[in-house]
Amino acid sequence: MTAVMWFRRDLRLADNPALLDAVAAGDGRVLGVFAVDPLLWDRSGDPRRDHLAASLRSLSEAMGGRLVVRRGDPATVVPALADEVGAASVHISADYGPYGQQRDQEVEASLKCPLRRTGSPYAVAPGRVLNQQGRSYQVFTPYFKAWLAHGWRQPVEAPADVTWVKSSGEELPSSGDGAGERAALEHWKAYLEDVAAYDDERDRPDLDSTSRMSVPLKYGEIHPRTMLADLARRRSVGAEAYRRELAWREFCADLLARNPQAAWKPLRPEFDKMQYEEPGELFEAWCAGRTGFPLVDAGMRQLAETGFVHNRVRMVVASFLVKDLHVHWRFGARWFMRSLRDGDLASNSLNWQWVAGCGADAAPYFRIFNPVSQGQKFDPDGEYIRRWVPELRHLDGKAAHEPWRYGADAYPAPIVDHSEARAEALRRYAAIR
Repeated sequence: MTAVMWFRRDLRLADNPALLDAVAAGDGRVLGVFAVDPLLWDRSGDPRRDHLAASLRSLSEAMGGRLVVRRGDPATVVPALADEVGAASVHISADYGPYGQQRDQEVEASLKCPLRRTGSPYAVAPGRVLNQQGRSYQVFTPYFKAWLAHGWRQPVEAPADVTWVKSSGEELPSSGDGAGERAALEHWKAYLEDVAAYDDERDRPDLDSTSRMSVPLKYGEIHPRTMLADLARRRSVGAEAYRRELAWREFCADLLARNPQAAWKPLRPEFDKMQYEEPGELFEAWCAGRTGFPLVDAGMRQLAETGFVHNRVRMVVASFLVKDLHVHWRFGARWFMRSLRDGDLASNSLNWQWVAGCGADAAPYFRIFNPVSQGQKFDPDGEYIRRWVPELRHLDGKAAHEPWRYGADAYPAPIVDHSEARAEALRRYAAIR
């Protein structure tokens, strides 16, 4: 008897309930498979592809080189592999995204054996946290309190005795350095030593003191239960703030599971009537980090070069696109999804909606980030700007925030007047109220 473990967003062996069920169902004999879905692969940028490939290599090494990677529609790949080994069952962690649910239904319809869903990428799966009327929450703070009250299971160990079944598959990259379960656990363990400072320093891109665990969480190289168990042993404001951020990630997943259209449509329908500009030259300048606003340009260049942007800077560049350039947030969300190494549909779309003011628990639309004052506050000495905008490295200290005052001929002039753009954004908002 053999069971199939279909890995997706759970590229690890420890704290993986679906894998434990596969081991039990197969009497220890498991075929591990990852299907490279062309629909998802083609929409991913190089940073996400590179990390995924390295993570798969790391997972395969932990399995003795037996992970089977095949390219193609999962509705064809997974049933074919299950037939090859005469699988008793196929096991997965549940996917709550709109495409993932549809894909899993198609795979299930094509299988000759049962598809078993166990666990999810979340400590508390979407749909589990409900109010007293049995409905899902629309606002984060009451959701967070109910999420804490609901609680979650403790992490589980990796299975001790597994016979990984061999089959043919694609070649994997030669190196998995910096990706995978071991790297994620080591990085998390090291960061825990500094988590006490998280609440004080998380908004400072110049300090680069955030955990960067969004990437391992995206690929399931670590489960949030593991992180929450470690945080429970830490008594600090920073640890509590970090736990709240994990809850925000799960709130976004819950919102998207209940409102799949929220991937690209505003949750507040009145925003469908908002007047937006078509993306053109100004949008291209934003993508390239050539807006003439140093903090915005530093963030967009960091994104282009590394596939990552500091969270505070993500909010600033998103606000600039929507409320200074008046471009619909979905264009920015798509650019982020293609460019980010940690691109997660729920977190990405719902955070863009938060900035744009059109989500279920959004910032007020009139909260318009001033890109200059944000830089002065959170990058006080201009270190982050000089790191990513080399044209401004000759400017000392705070001068990097206002280069037009100090001479920077190689750097572009601001593409808009922020005060005028802010007034126009508020005018457009007033028209739909």
